[in-house]
Amino acid sequence: MIIRLVCLVFLLSFVGTAAAQKTLRLVVPYGAGGAPDVMSRTLAAKLSERNGHPVIVDNRPGASGIIAAQLVQQAAPDGQTLFVADTGHFAINVSLHSKLPYDPRKDFVPVIQAISTPLFLAVNSSLPVHNVNELIALARSKPEGLSYGSSGNGSVHHLGMAQITAVSGAKLTHVPYKGVAQSVPAVLSGDVAAAFFGLPSILPHVKSGKARLIGVTERTPLMPEVVPVADQLPGFSVRVTVGFLAPAGTPPDVVKRLNADIASVLNTPDVQERLRVLGIDKIAGTPDQFRDVIHADIERYAKIVKETGARAD
Repeated sequence: MIIRLVCLVFLLSFVGTAAAQKTLRLVVPYGAGGAPDVMSRTLAAKLSERNGHPVIVDNRPGASGIIAAQLVQQAAPDGQTLFVADTGHFAINVSLHSKLPYDPRKDFVPVIQAISTPLFLAVNSSLPVHNVNELIALARSKPEGLSYGSSGNGSVHHLGMAQITAVSGAKLTHVPYKGVAQSVPAVLSGDVAAAFFGLPSILPHVKSGKARLIGVTERTPLMPEVVPVADQLPGFSVRVTVGFLAPAGTPPDVVKRLNADIASVLNTPDVQERLRVLGIDKIAGTPDQFRDVIHADIERYAKIVKETGARAD
């Protein structure tokens, strides 16, 4: 009897330890280096330190974020796998893809709207343009127009340039890449004329003189000299937010715990400073607030997709 009790205690202790060591996986639909990846890695380290559990960043770029979305969609709803989704994945894809294999409103549970981040419009420094109107004029001067890159079909980087095309009437041809690891070199080599980027991806190349910033989706005190695209081209309206989604069916108490954990880390001074120097604004809202943002942005970008005529399939 005593031996059985000892064995039972050992087994329960082992199970408890195994459960405590469950790994939290943050699935990022981009390669390394972009704002969602940088934020995820910053939070992963702090979350692991806070809770004593392993937290990993799983980069799954490509297919407009559909690969990453389906991976989380099919994961167990136990709070151990989260989708790090931006505006393109939870809002734009709904209208841009005629047969999207997931519904952000039904297949996921909002956990937290974590950050918003401005996107910077960059060109190769050898290109003779210093603002958006000069880029448009150069495109109009060439029979074949100009090409622009993005981190993939359906990304907000894609739709931002598509809106510039629609509002200006200039001929700008889309060349999709699999994340910033490919789109940054494309701009630096001159394979494409321009692209939108989060500041972490392009700033080193701006400092080295290889790239030039000619616009931003929203003014930021970090680089006040960069003029918003909307100030140069009335009618432009694109914004980017990044949040965490859990698989549908994740229990409310688990969602509440995850929200509290992530918000607590986002609100620490060192994390806020790390994000600030990268041009990233902390939000740390509630699950209900993020749900409202998702529904509003789906409607908002449906109108923009219709106006631009953008398609991903």
